[in-house]
Amino acid sequence: MERVKIIAITHLTHDVIKVVAEKPATLNYQPGQAIDISINKQNWEQELRAFTFTSLPNDVHIEFVIKTYPTHNGVTQQFLSLVKGDELLIHDVFGDITYKGEGIFIAGGAGITPFIAILKQLEKENKIGNNKLIFANKTKADIIHEDKFQQLLGDNFINILSDEKIKNYEHGYISADLIKKHINEHTKYFYLCGPEPMMQAVEKQLYSLGIAESFIVKEAF
Repeated sequence: MERVKIIAITHLTHDVIKVVAEKPATLNYQPGQAIDISINKQNWEQELRAFTFTSLPNDVHIEFVIKTYPTHNGVTQQFLSLVKGDELLIHDVFGDITYKGEGIFIAGGAGITPFIAILKQLEKENKIGNNKLIFANKTKADIIHEDKFQQLLGDNFINILSDEKIKNYEHGYISADLIKKHINEHTKYFYLCGPEPMMQAVEKQLYSLGIAESFIVKEAF
């Protein structure tokens, strides 16, 4: 366990914040991995939560994109009251999502976080290629980094909204038909991260399309 100071906290959406903190010299991680974090405040030191790095391993600082739940008396609510100079306790690195090759990233809400880091790394290496991102949210206001993904992926960035109907945005929930529409000769892997019910539903759809389990890379959060 190491103590690190917060450098900055900014809002990305109405309920999503970006936290930048000091990086311990001994810390090693891969794009897509997460770490257990607690807050160095009385009664909160033992409350560990997993957050995915949205910084890259060689960055000077570490960064996390965190969906907050202001009405729950929990860790993310506490994050909303933290300021520069407050301390986090960082624990162990873990995570199963790593980049294996071109394909379709399928994310639900805050499940986008491992893909932020992976796509950043691919951008840095000029290897965005034919990768696509299908991003499911309730409303347009919930979309994290919409402009950035649009600039990076263009037509390969597909948004689907369950609670709003907007022109040029898919409406409803991710279906086998929607996935199938975006599969082409470049699609090899399917990267999946989101709430458990969404993950189970999408996995079933992938199997129904004949996708082998070895080509599905996933992480529940």
